[in-house]
Amino acid sequence: MSRSCSRLVHLGFCSLRHITPLVFRPLSALGTTRGMSNDSFPHFGTAAIHVGQEPEQWDMNQVVAPISLSTTYKQDRPGEPKGHDYSRAGNPSRDVLQKCLASLEDGKHCHVFASGIAASMAVINMLKTGDHIICSDDVYGGTQRFIRRVSVPQHGIQADFVDMTDISKIKAAFKPSTKLIWLESPSNPLMKVVDIAAVVHAVKDKNPQAIVVVDNTFMSPYFQRPLTLGADIVVHSITKYINGHSDVVMGAVITDNDDIQQHLFFQQMAVGAVPSPFDCFLVNRGLKTLHVRMRTHYENALAIAKYLEGNERVEKVLYPALPSHPQHKVHLSQTKGMSGMMSFYLKGGLEESRTFLSSLKIFTLAESLGGYESLAELPSIMTHASVPAEERKKLKITDNLIRLSVGIENLDDLVADLDQALKAAVKV
Repeated sequence: MSRSCSRLVHLGFCSLRHITPLVFRPLSALGTTRGMSNDSFPHFGTAAIHVGQEPEQWDMNQVVAPISLSTTYKQDRPGEPKGHDYSRAGNPSRDVLQKCLASLEDGKHCHVFASGIAASMAVINMLKTGDHIICSDDVYGGTQRFIRRVSVPQHGIQADFVDMTDISKIKAAFKPSTKLIWLESPSNPLMKVVDIAAVVHAVKDKNPQAIVVVDNTFMSPYFQRPLTLGADIVVHSITKYINGHSDVVMGAVITDNDDIQQHLFFQQMAVGAVPSPFDCFLVNRGLKTLHVRMRTHYENALAIAKYLEGNERVEKVLYPALPSHPQHKVHLSQTKGMSGMMSFYLKGGLEESRTFLSSLKIFTLAESLGGYESLAELPSIMTHASVPAEERKKLKITDNLIRLSVGIENLDDLVADLDQALKAAVKV
């Protein structure tokens, strides 16, 4: 037995080769792959490296797409630009990234923004005064904050927050003015899995013109593609898995709808919340390893979820790839794997949670997620602190709910770190 395996056995856990092997379901399990089904780029990893980046389009056949820093572009005749006229409205470096991202999500159009919340704002700005939005009740705190504190009081938007795993609650919340349905799957931080196709069917049955938006940040297009399940829009905080290196803040919106695309282009141009060419270059570079990183995130996270599930200091683990998860079958039906995101309830309260998080040595106590490094946080006083206390209590975002973003470090080291921190925090 190897030294690393011995350490895991000592911790009451076994190494990866002793657990059920991961099964990565084929791309066909997700539906059509319109964006990647051509002869040149039939698979995800190949598409991530090559789509929109053929060297022949550059003046010197550069293998790596060059960075275009120019803010303006010469016109041969007044009002007749060759392509772009001003970089707020368009930029070659942004074009490369947008084309590749659209392909990976099986979409026609992609627009990137200066942050994930700026991307969300661009979508929500489609609504007019009096329009109604139905949103996941445990949606990301920043999205909820924008809807509750900006869209509702300042723009006159109506909003209801419901449990998207219960289709009857969506139907009950529907109004004649309902224009937008916003969901996450898995949700943040409770990891609830929504049957995306079922929600789309219920929504379109009520109003074919209503728009279904899926925040796919937690999964990345490698594991889940909501457009193939009927969603109208996919939103990403590119800051997270897609970039994967915790050094860029960016967001993206992908759609097949030409009218929505025109709205998003106008938002980029009129609001100006666009990323820099260098940030687009960095994200494009991060994309090249997305398929490799996501597999390791999944392998590490599944093993850690099983370790935590068997730990006497843990009340409950929330990880959709576990058979114990209440929406496990739904998860299997619409994905080909799972990311490194999970939450768990520690035995104890705020004091135990603080001690646990402060005792970690490899996991970093920090907000955000999806980078190569492992992070841990306490949603009740960090990412979801802006959610009203009564709402947090109702949702069970309690002071003993810990959220982990499992990175791609050595699994043995991660488990050992969690184990020593649990022992320091919870006495049994």
